[in-house]
Order: sequence, then C-alpha cells, then structure tokens
Amino acid sequence: MSAPYDSARSPGEPQTSAAGLAAGLIDAETQRREQQAEAQKEVLFADELLPGVGGEHLTLRDGLAAGGSVTFLTLAALATLDELESATLGILAPDIRDSFGLSDAAIVFISAAAGAFLVLGALPMGWLADRYRRSRVIGAAGVMFSAMVLASGLAANAFLFFLARFGVGVAKASNNTANGSLLADAYPIGVRGRISAVTFSSARTAGALSPLIVAGIATWAGGANGWRWPFLVLGLPTLVVALWAFRLPEPQRGRHEMKSVLGDVIEDARPMPISVEAAFARLMRIRTMKTAILAFSALGFSLFTGSVLSNLWADDHYGMSTFERGVWGSVTGVAVLALLPFVGPWYDRVYHRDPARALVMLGYLLLPSVVLLPLQWFMPTGWAFMLVGIPGGMLSSVAFAMTAPIMQSVIPYRLRGLGAALGSLYIFFVGATGGAILSGLISNAYDPRVAVLVLGVPASAVGGLLMVRSASFIRNDLSLVVQELREELDEAERQKEDPENIPVLQVNNIDFSYGHVQVLFDVAFDVRRGETLALLGTNGAGKSTILKVVCGLGTPSRGVVRLGGRTITYVAPEQRGRYGIHLLPGGKGVFPDMTVRENLEMAAFRMRRDVGRRDQQFAYVLDLFPDLAGRQSQVAGSLSGGQQQMLALAMVLMHEPEVLLIDELSLGLAPVVVQELLVILERLKADGLTMIVVEQSLNIALAIADRAVFLEKGQVRFTGPARELAERDDLARAVFLGREGG
Repeated sequence: MSAPYDSARSPGEPQTSAAGLAAGLIDAETQRREQQAEAQKEVLFADELLPGVGGEHLTLRDGLAAGGSVTFLTLAALATLDELESATLGILAPDIRDSFGLSDAAIVFISAAAGAFLVLGALPMGWLADRYRRSRVIGAAGVMFSAMVLASGLAANAFLFFLARFGVGVAKASNNTANGSLLADAYPIGVRGRISAVTFSSARTAGALSPLIVAGIATWAGGANGWRWPFLVLGLPTLVVALWAFRLPEPQRGRHEMKSVLGDVIEDARPMPISVEAAFARLMRIRTMKTAILAFSALGFSLFTGSVLSNLWADDHYGMSTFERGVWGSVTGVAVLALLPFVGPWYDRVYHRDPARALVMLGYLLLPSVVLLPLQWFMPTGWAFMLVGIPGGMLSSVAFAMTAPIMQSVIPYRLRGLGAALGSLYIFFVGATGGAILSGLISNAYDPRVAVLVLGVPASAVGGLLMVRSASFIRNDLSLVVQELREELDEAERQKEDPENIPVLQVNNIDFSYGHVQVLFDVAFDVRRGETLALLGTNGAGKSTILKVVCGLGTPSRGVVRLGGRTITYVAPEQRGRYGIHLLPGGKGVFPDMTVRENLEMAAFRMRRDVGRRDQQFAYVLDLFPDLAGRQSQVAGSLSGGQQQMLALAMVLMHEPEVLLIDELSLGLAPVVVQELLVILERLKADGLTMIVVEQSLNIALAIADRAVFLEKGQVRFTGPARELAERDDLARAVFLGREGG
C-alpha cells in the first residue's frame, strides 16, 4: 500500500521514519472520524420538517376516512382471530400436555414454537409484501392460518399437533409484515399510534374473552379431548375474513411520508425487485430500529413464554382449574384494554411534538416489571398471583403495541415488509424461541418460578434501557427519510422536465461503511449513455468501493443508485447483471484450470438455451481479441498476465453489458499490453458501450475517458472533463502515477 499523500513532499518521496508513518496514519484516521461525525450532523433537519412531526393534529376519524375503514376493520379482524388462537393455546396448554402425555418442557416448547415458525414465514411474507399486491398476500396467509388452526384441533398425536403449529406460525407472519405495511400506507402518520392501539385493543378484547370462552367450550365438551373444540370453532370465521381480504385496495407505497415531507406523492409505476440481503444491510444501519428490536428481543424471553409458564404454575402450585385460569386470563386482558385507549392518543400527541420523547416514555413503561415480577411469583395465593401480575403485563403489552408505529416511521417505505420481517427474526427467534428453550430447560430442572426470575427480570431491565437508548437516534434516522424523499422528488422533476436525457447510471448521496468505518461520504455522479467515466483518486479514496455499490456487492447506508432512471439501490447483484451492469474486478478474473474456450462457455452459461445468440457473442469477443481466438484450447492459467486480463474482459463482454465497470484494468501489466487494451476500449466506446473505469494512471485515464471524477478520502473533489483534471495540479499530483490505486 502506498504511503498517505503529504502535500509537503513530492509524491515519490518516502516516509523518513516509522514514527512519521504512524503519525500520518493517525492523522488520516482522525480526519476520517471527523468526516464521519460531520456527515452525521449534515443529515439532521428541524423537527417540523420530519415526517409526522409538527403541523395540524389529526383526529382518528379523519385518519380512517383518508384510507377507508374497510381495510382497518378487515386487518383488525384478522389480528383479533390471531389473538383468539394464541390465547386458546395458552389456556389449554395443561390439557394438551396431559392428552398427549408430554412434559412441561415439551408443551412450553410447542406452545412457543409458533414464534420460531413465524420466523420461517417472516422472510417470504415480507419479501412478497414489498414486491406484490399486499391484499393477496394477506388473503392467502389467512386461508392457510384457518386450515392450520383446524388441523390443530384434529391432530391425532403430538407430532401432528406440532406440524399444525408449524403452519399456524408461518401463516401468522403476515400479521407482522404484510398487514403492518398495508396499514402504514393506508393511514396517515399522525394516527398510526391510535391505529396500532385500536388494532391491538380489538385483538386484546378477543384475548380477554378468549380464556373464558375457550375454557367454557372445553369444559362443556368435557372429556380428555374437550380441548380440541375451541380450535375447530375458530377455523371457520378466519376463513371468511381471509377471503374478504383479497378485495382490499392497494395504496401507493410511502404516500403519507411523501405528503408530509414533500406535499405531493411520487408514483413509481415500475418498482425494481428488492433483494433480502440488500434490504437487511440497509435496515441494520437504522440505529433506532436496530436498538428497538434488540430491546424487544430481550423482552421476548419473558413476554412470549410468560403466559404458558404462569398457567403451568397456577395449575401445579395453586391447583387452579381450567375455568379459573380462564377467568384470570380474561381479567388480565381487560386490564390491558383499560390502558390501551389512552396510550394510542398519547403516543400520537407526544410523537407529533417530539419523537425522541415518545421512545423514552415507551422505554420507561418496560422497567417496572423488574420489580413487579419477583413480587408476583412469591404471592401466597393464586388470586394474589393474578392481581400482582396485571400491572407488569399491562405496561409490557402496551409498549409492545407501539413498536409498529416506531418501525414504520424510520424504515424506508420500499422496505416495510422486510423491515417487519427483520424485526420478527430478532424478536420471535431470539426472544420467543430462545426464551422457550431456556424457560423449558430451567422449568424442568427447577420450576416455572425460577425460569421467570432468572430470565424475565434481567430481560425487562435490558429491554427497557435499550428502548430509552434508541430515542437518541430517531431524529437522525427520520432526517435520512426526509433526505431520501427530497432526492426522489428532485429526480422525478428532473426526469419529467428532460425525459430524453436521463443518465444511464446515477449515484447520489452515497454513504458507505465497512463495519463502523465509513469510507464514502455523499458521493454523487451521473454517467450518460455511451460515455466513459474515469474514477481517479488517492490510495484508499473509495474508488473500488463505489464500483461495488453500483454493481450491488455493497449496500450503502444512505443514498440511491439508479439505472436508466429506475432505483436499483436494493436490487441483488445477479439481478443487476440481468439488467446490464457488469463488473470486471481488479486482479485475476479467470478460471486458471480451464481452457480459454471453457472460460468463455462458462461466461455464456445463461445463453445456453439460445445457441444462435451465444455463437454470435462468441464471434464478437473473439474478433475483439484475436490473440485469444488462436488459443481457445490453451489452459487459462498458462496465459501471460496481459492475456488473462484480456480473457477476463472477454468473459464480461459475453454478458452483453449495458454498463461496464472496470477496476484497475492496467494494474501490473506491461505498457505494450496496456496499449492493446486501450485499443479494445476505444472500440467498445465506438460501439456505444457505457463504461466506468477505475484507473491507477492519470495518463491512461485521460486517453480513454470523456469525463473524470476525483475522489479523496471518500469524497468527490472534482467532476468534469478529464482534460480539466489534468490542469488541476493540486489534484493531478495526488494520483499516484504507475502505483497501486485504492
């Protein structure tokens, strides 16, 4: 690696000492950290510019009128039926355990396993919700849920019951992904807290009545199989609502954020497919979301297994009957309902004034359980046990109900389905499944009380403190949402004013980090069709990194990449290849143990069913590289370095690229080979191919480029005609002619 550039020395002068080198590295790292801190400050907007903050207060009636009440009522009904089913399993856990002859650990695991199975459904449901009409996803998931609930009641043994729970868990994933995404786009930001509270209230109303109803049905049915009837009764109404869900309208994605920030709605008639990997990479850089889901992952250790453990303890320790446990569950549910009508409006009012304060208050709701849990589990009677458990359950449930509005506010609108899926992966897999396994093991070894105290108390403390911590990030994350929407509006207006001159490739406002080290800062440039752009700069300036971002091998923490005016920021690398973006990486790019012909055939693999097109492309590249034409049977590893580079370029050209990205074409090659490659690039230019070339030599870049972009320490210092760069001595000297670029 070349030494850091020092303006006080000529580029070729070496460092005089190890101490000088260390000082240079320390200075470079200090400057980079200052850049990163400054970049973070630049994305902060005034509170009144943030989506959903400030402005006129919106009533719930007006909010529902904006999106229509049918969508809300349908989704609330599905959430209600989901809660009915969940409460059914919790109340009947001891009866199912006895019917199948299971241990406490086994029934706890099966009862909470729906959380793990929900994780399996979260990814496909979230992916589908971000790509297709959400009403169809919701309807199909509801039909599957209905079928699996019926199967739970008909299960002949524990294994079949377990399989039915698997189906229930997968189908439930729609409630956290597609349903939440649809609600966020159907109703304004100012009523999301109340929408969530009312939806949760309707579910909890069912949950409050469910223990009583379920216990009554099971008691009425009587016998060892009385527990089956509640499942059979629940399946049919779910099917009816699910079929109706297919008819729900599909709102424009992100329309309320656009109205709040831009005053207008930008329509994207041809959205590009979302990559799960790219979406998750972007989402995990949203610090509010990351901290909040970690908080509820911790809470999941007690939140999802608490009901089952409580019922087991009430049965074994206090001798409470199924009906008594049902009454207890109903009273707890009613208590939660008493608080929810106040929390939704409270959240909307506080968020309207100060989003950070809303998060802090939610964190404080979780902390009282640290004290209340030990008190509850040492009560002398079953009814005292029930009463002391009510406050902690109320506060935790209310805080959990408000997670959806928080996530919806900071997640990019294109990624809401996968954002909910990511939250589910952490909350239900880490919290529910991890909590179920650990709770079951501890409960079997000791008793349910020990399991709750060992897991629940520290989980509540960690969850509450993390939630409070997340409040310090929300303004920055909301500012990123504002900046992205403003950039999208500017681009839409530019395309509308000049539709004939849309750049073939565009990067704008790109930030990128390797771990915690940010290496690109607000990088932006356009490339016109048929143009050759040279990326130049000092070693480590980020030239190769921006190529990775363009071709999809890296996901930016901020900014957008467009191809032909269409956003491809979250499109997978292989999909970008189908759209015409191809990268020739620096270094060796051939299969050394295969012949030249075999390398080209591998490159043409996707054309294997179109023989005519494949042969035509073979003829084209062999005409470009006559030296390779006579070496088709030669092993690639025996070629010279220059010939291998030609073969690597030929392999990329087999894909018929629309945009060719070349990283260090001349690195380590003899001048005569470089000259041959330049001739080839000139022919490609004449054929109209768009190219971006990262080059270590300024002279070579000037020979082939129409325009140049100069990067220094991850920032664009110059954009313009390549010849103008040569006239800028302060920049031209910084390009290490003939040395390895960065």
